[in-house]
Amino acid sequence: MADLLKVVVTGASGRMGQTLVNLITASEKLELVGALERANHEWVGRDIGVAMGGKEIGIAVSEDPIEVIANAEAIIDFTTPSATIEFSKLAAQARATHVIGTTGMSEEDLEKIKAASFHSVVVRAGNMSLGVNLLVALTKKVAAALDDEFDIEIIEAHHKNKVDAPSGTALMLGEAAASGRGISLTQSADRGRDGIIGARNKGSIGFASIRGGDIVGKHDVLFASNGEQLTLSHNATDRNIFARGALKAVLWGKDKQPGEYDMICLLYTSDAADEGLGVDLGGRRI
Repeated sequence: MADLLKVVVTGASGRMGQTLVNLITASEKLELVGALERANHEWVGRDIGVAMGGKEIGIAVSEDPIEVIANAEAIIDFTTPSATIEFSKLAAQARATHVIGTTGMSEEDLEKIKAASFHSVVVRAGNMSLGVNLLVALTKKVAAALDDEFDIEIIEAHHKNKVDAPSGTALMLGEAAASGRGISLTQSADRGRDGIIGARNKGSIGFASIRGGDIVGKHDVLFASNGEQLTLSHNATDRNIFARGALKAVLWGKDKQPGEYDMICLLYTSDAADEGLGVDLGGRRI
């Protein structure tokens, strides 16, 4: 049996962290070698399996990222921008793959991530679902193919407890649409409509947000012209898709050259190319 890839999970007590721990410990290709939490967290020093309400698995939650990441081949990171920046430096020193699902990073933060990627593989995305990332790539392609006679509307739906709108994924789709059109999303986005707002501005990219129940996440990109509409859609029904996407990114990053990559890169395979399916969807070093 091949050696298992050694993985560290950051933010281990969170919902995503716990999901990742469960999936890694059940994996035949990955080995959990570390679980990190912030200093003085109540889980620090406890076995991660026990802390999660299960059986002991022999991995104590640590607050020392230097020690833990030094023994890792990969890090999965859904934390905060400030923590992610520090983890990126340690991942670069360890030459470990750094899979980043952290959102809300500033341009300055992203520059620091890029600097770290000169020494390690970084796979970064605001959404780790392969389906969502394919939707982003297709949105850019369709926006480039259709002129501004087609209005673009992005409709997203999430559970009632989500606190931000539009969703990060909706904004990813908006950026893709704007990029396809060769325009700025900042200047073209229409994110609020209420009352007598007048006719739609030609070339704008509209957003609509729905909140209710336990909706995991649904995103539609509508291209509407006179007499016809085209809709690209993705519906998430299981939160585990985001964790599973992160694990695929970890495995994909093994033996790759240092650099910062997006999730579309994971969709490229030699088999697909051999069968004529290797369409350029935008997978790239960021």
